[in-house]
Amino acid sequence: MSLGKNLQYLRKMHNKMTQEELAEKMQVSRQTVSKWELDTAYPEINKLTELCEYFSCSMDEFVRTDMTACEDAYSNIRIETVEEFSYIRYAVISMEPEEDAIRHVNEWANSLGIPQPEVIGWDFPFASQEQINVFHMHGYAAALILPPDLTLTDETAQILTQKKQRYAAITIKFPSNAPFHIIPGAYKTLSTYMQVNGCKHCEEKDVLSCYEKEYTIDGIDYMDVYIAVS
Repeated sequence: MSLGKNLQYLRKMHNKMTQEELAEKMQVSRQTVSKWELDTAYPEINKLTELCEYFSCSMDEFVRTDMTACEDAYSNIRIETVEEFSYIRYAVISMEPEEDAIRHVNEWANSLGIPQPEVIGWDFPFASQEQINVFHMHGYAAALILPPDLTLTDETAQILTQKKQRYAAITIKFPSNAPFHIIPGAYKTLSTYMQVNGCKHCEEKDVLSCYEKEYTIDGIDYMDVYIAVS
């Protein structure tokens, strides 16, 4: 663990703040901030308290944890406005619900003649404790985003509409390499980004609270993770 690395990480998360800007906020010199980040000097307790208050983190987290874990797997942390779209969804509770739900949605896309479907997904939090603890099941929902010019005739699929919404978003490279570590880490990193920049989680009924989207570019797998913000 390095307090200096944590400070550099938090500074960059705060809209890519420069050392000069942080020095001005803390009323110290840029050289002092540089020494803090290089671990050649340690902030006095009053400055340490100010840093924690400014970056909205606890003293314990700042001093004792590695806030940069898995940082290399993530890129392009941003606030993004997602335009309104319509979708149909399929939710599954099983031992492997992601595969089941995504397969079903891709079958929908094939039947509708959509050659390159845009599929998103999110955890479906309605599994019972018996399903979770005894049968090791969990829930997942996958959704097919409908092209604007598509007319859906299948009455068994309810068309839902997501309004134009702002999201905090992050891109993961090779998400399948360590999915049970990297993907939760992405949500944690986004939460830190939102906390540092004063963004509040939007939990309106007609808004997707969070979701994931996988895609491939030039043979490289990526995943974008989104959390709705007010």
